[in-house]
Amino acid sequence: MNAKVQSLKAFLARAGRVALVEVAGTKGSTPREKGAFMLVSGAAIFGTIGGGQLEYMAIDKARQLLFSPLEGEMASERPEGVVSEGTARASSTAAATPPGGFAATLPSRGRDVSATLDVPLGPEIGQCCGGRVEVLIRLVDAALEAELVAAAEAEAAQQPHVYIFGGGHVGQALASAVALLPVHVVAVEMRAEALEGMPEAVETSLTPIPEALVRNAPAGAAFVVLTHDHALDFLIVAEALKRRDAAYVGMIGSRTKKATFRNWFLKSTDGSEAEFARLVSPIGGETVKDKRPPVIAALATAEIMTALAAHAGARAAPHPASCGKAMAG
Repeated sequence: MNAKVQSLKAFLARAGRVALVEVAGTKGSTPREKGAFMLVSGAAIFGTIGGGQLEYMAIDKARQLLFSPLEGEMASERPEGVVSEGTARASSTAAATPPGGFAATLPSRGRDVSATLDVPLGPEIGQCCGGRVEVLIRLVDAALEAELVAAAEAEAAQQPHVYIFGGGHVGQALASAVALLPVHVVAVEMRAEALEGMPEAVETSLTPIPEALVRNAPAGAAFVVLTHDHALDFLIVAEALKRRDAAYVGMIGSRTKKATFRNWFLKSTDGSEAEFARLVSPIGGETVKDKRPPVIAALATAEIMTALAAHAGARAAPHPASCGKAMAG
């Protein structure tokens, strides 16, 4: 199971009564987009709608709805349907948001809305974004809970894959950094001990033929190659460069290593200059001259995420030819 879906299910299972807080509309500059949401219980939150006073106000309002208007106490069971808004107030102090918030399209709003907030993000509430946010708050019943989980599972199924070949110091640091992002991370190794200590959110693959995973990877994947063996790096990178649908192909190393790979790739694998040009090496760029694994991992993570976003945008953009046909029609 996807780790972020698992976190959502775990939160819902232990939270008791829960309110769904959703960004339903935005105008101008806002901290989160329409569709972003968070879940609020009496003691914790899951996800975020952008932080700041806007989020504090939404949490406070959600907790008002969670309280029984008659007893002023938290109900212990999930409601069967949406209940009316309560009047008792709960503490607005929330536990830290666990990893795994989602920004997928939420279930339809067929049920009644328990509360609506229309908040200008200006000096009145101590924020300077300048935009305006509409927030809808609903109490979560069993049906809405099932829809939330289904939406999270659907989003997880569409996440791009990031394959990290090599579980050394940089591989471990990179896996830990990338695992925080909305991607599916796979750490690939030939040595079992190198996969020990990987984050729970990372899928691990122990295989004697790591380049085979490149051939079977889904379209739009990112491949980051940093094994213990330069010859193995070359084999994996060569396979990845043959994947025209790859979003990113990166190899750790120096300019000398990249030049050596180029000569081998062009002469021994029938590779082309166009294919070689897609290789990113060194990973993370050369602006920051710091070779410590966590620093390399941070720089490479930003580089990988940028490439994934660009690839997704290119796939979503209409083809010029189709635009011309549409205009002509």
